[in-house]
Amino acid sequence: MSELLKSIDARTRLAGTNKLEILLFSLGEDPRNGRRETFGINVFKVREVMRTPPITAAPEMADAVEGMVSLRGQLVPVVDLAKYTGFNHGVRCEIMIVTEYNGHTQGFLVEAVDTILRLDWAQMRVPPDMMTARMGGLVTAITELPDKRLVMMLDVEKVLSETTSYDDEFMFKDLVPVQHKAATVYYADDSSVARKQIAQTLEVLGIKGVGSVNGRAAWEELQKIAKHAEQCGRKVSDFVTVILTDIEMPEMDGYILTRTVKADPRFEGVPVLMHSSLSGMSNQSLGKSVGVDAYVSKFEPQRLADALRAYIDHVPEVAEV
Repeated sequence: MSELLKSIDARTRLAGTNKLEILLFSLGEDPRNGRRETFGINVFKVREVMRTPPITAAPEMADAVEGMVSLRGQLVPVVDLAKYTGFNHGVRCEIMIVTEYNGHTQGFLVEAVDTILRLDWAQMRVPPDMMTARMGGLVTAITELPDKRLVMMLDVEKVLSETTSYDDEFMFKDLVPVQHKAATVYYADDSSVARKQIAQTLEVLGIKGVGSVNGRAAWEELQKIAKHAEQCGRKVSDFVTVILTDIEMPEMDGYILTRTVKADPRFEGVPVLMHSSLSGMSNQSLGKSVGVDAYVSKFEPQRLADALRAYIDHVPEVAEV
């Protein structure tokens, strides 16, 4: 099974081209519709795929957390995705996808892995409201395969926030409000958990925030602001203090959003911060290559606050839109 991921390092070349590769997997039968659904996870987040090793149960863990495994001396929590999503796989999952991002390593138990699919982020669509409601907001994007199967991209950040302490209130307790009260941050992220945490950070800092579910939606909103600024005879930077973007997003990823913003002279003077769980050096280098001004890891409100403050506390007051 390691052959499936043996060339993962080479895949970093896809970043910045609005392309991605996803590992397809299944969780068994969905009791809500009797179908065997296909799910996907970005290969960038996958460290390895392996047979499930012995799991040691641990007390006071979320229901879907089976326990811990030792991988080369590292203790790794293991989440049963079928149990978490309510799928009826019927037997113990023998396959574990080991993921690593934002400084955390965790194992996800799945029924089976299929293949790696290469596609364009433009082929990934925001899920319809009905699917979002049925899956409890767990799906961030969907795409259709040539055989007509739908692939659902899981919001693994949501899984982790509900099985770990990612959303603990103590992470916000030491944040200090910024001096620049009229600042406005436009942010894009396909994860509802990430958007919630960004909004909470901005609220504590006393900063106005405008959120979008992907890069395309953010760019459409930013174009409206640019048009409004032109009509007022003002600069876009009078209305947009900072743009904060995730990397992985359906329809338009963060690299393409950044490149598009930086190529538009109307956005001169507007810093773009990349806010992502893909915190590897290759991702940071790619961010810089498309013009990102700073890179901030997700789920660290203090670091996000510090990064924003560096671009906000010392700029002129902005106008209201």
